[in-house]
Amino acid sequence: MRMRRRVGLIGAGAAAALLGPPAVWWAWRDTEDTTRTPRPVPTELRNRDPEATPAARRVYALLAGLENRARRGEPTRTVIGQHVELHNERYNASYGDYRGTKQPGYYYKKAHDITGSFPGFVEVDLGPGYGQPGWAVGEPRSYSRSSWPSCRRCWGYVDDAVDLALGVWAGLPRPADGSYHPSGTHLDCASGTRVSLPQNGGGPAGIVGFSFHQPYPGSTLKGFEQTRYQNSPAARDSGWFGRVVTPGTAEHQALLLDLGYLADHLGYLAEHGVPVLLRPYHEMNARPGHGFWWAGQDPAAYRKLWYVTYDYLVNSRGLHNLLFVWAPSAWEGTFARQPGAYYPGGRYVDVVGVDDYSDTPRRPFHGGPWTQVWHRGLERYDRPRALAESFYVPLGSAQHRTLSDTPWVLWTVWGQALTFANVSSPSGKNTPEDVKETYSSHQVITGAGDKHSGFDWASLHKT
Repeated sequence: MRMRRRVGLIGAGAAAALLGPPAVWWAWRDTEDTTRTPRPVPTELRNRDPEATPAARRVYALLAGLENRARRGEPTRTVIGQHVELHNERYNASYGDYRGTKQPGYYYKKAHDITGSFPGFVEVDLGPGYGQPGWAVGEPRSYSRSSWPSCRRCWGYVDDAVDLALGVWAGLPRPADGSYHPSGTHLDCASGTRVSLPQNGGGPAGIVGFSFHQPYPGSTLKGFEQTRYQNSPAARDSGWFGRVVTPGTAEHQALLLDLGYLADHLGYLAEHGVPVLLRPYHEMNARPGHGFWWAGQDPAAYRKLWYVTYDYLVNSRGLHNLLFVWAPSAWEGTFARQPGAYYPGGRYVDVVGVDDYSDTPRRPFHGGPWTQVWHRGLERYDRPRALAESFYVPLGSAQHRTLSDTPWVLWTVWGQALTFANVSSPSGKNTPEDVKETYSSHQVITGAGDKHSGFDWASLHKT
């Protein structure tokens, strides 16, 4: 999520183009040729990963198929998604639409409470942590042990993140499989409280993703403050980021430790057949000195960070259940610049997206259809396009044509924004009517067990 808190809108933007000299980084360019038919995106994940799991291939084929229908000008649909900030739901009493801590998956269930439908996509966070001292690797499951991570204060949410992902993919409640108890509950041994995941019908219910708000490599504490550029060594040492991506350095070893933590939990999901849309190092195109520690850096060094991460997860750890999602900030010309030079390339990316906090349904950016400039700007990367983060549902009282004008394959609402007025948008929360209009639309794919979904989620599980 973008860290900068802004109430107003910024009145200039840019379509995605390769970064030019600094003098034109902030210029508006609408260079898309809207008269031509866009070329189709690849439909086979094995073009990128020859060892991709069958389930990951089917998920990618679903997204690529939706994208290609849109590119041919045919009616298509959008998988509606919900981001879940489990560390805030579990430990932050001031988070969300009522005061008090919440059961994990509160905002996943909230969509169902309002509409009778679950999201078709759920993204959870394996970082940043909740401001506690360091993490460890090697023990991704720990309900019965007095060790990392569940029996350390404020780290039990990691188990919940993994199990919510498995529960969206395979269903909750479900038979015992070495993770959550069949009842859908477990005892958090650090707090002594009983934790429950929402039941969603007990069968395949959607697709899942992870974001990774990674504290800077080598940080003692693991929390959101340690994700910020200004709090990282990069703010004081111009050579630090280069050492992070250079094998043999202490900084690089610290990066690999962090990636080991990520891989342990992704690996557990791989063992259980769960494909994951992984969205690391997002909003990398922030203005230098702002955003996350990996943002605003030299583009070549950023790409190297992506390659190191890819190589570690796929080649060193053998994780072939992953779809890699690259998601810059909306390049509106003030907070974020055009992202092209940061693109790692099609050999390392499966889905492209945008985190859009630069406009609202009532005040679309640059005066055109809401989100269209970002949708058109991402076309050139020849990958399925996702609205990776938004405070708003796509359809509602202010916008009825969003998914006709900009047929994203995925649209993900950020955490508490589903029902709560955010600091960045105090008057902009979604109304229950907006959420209902979105979830009942024939243009939207929701989770399983819903008459509006129209998609057989169990088909993604076929061998």
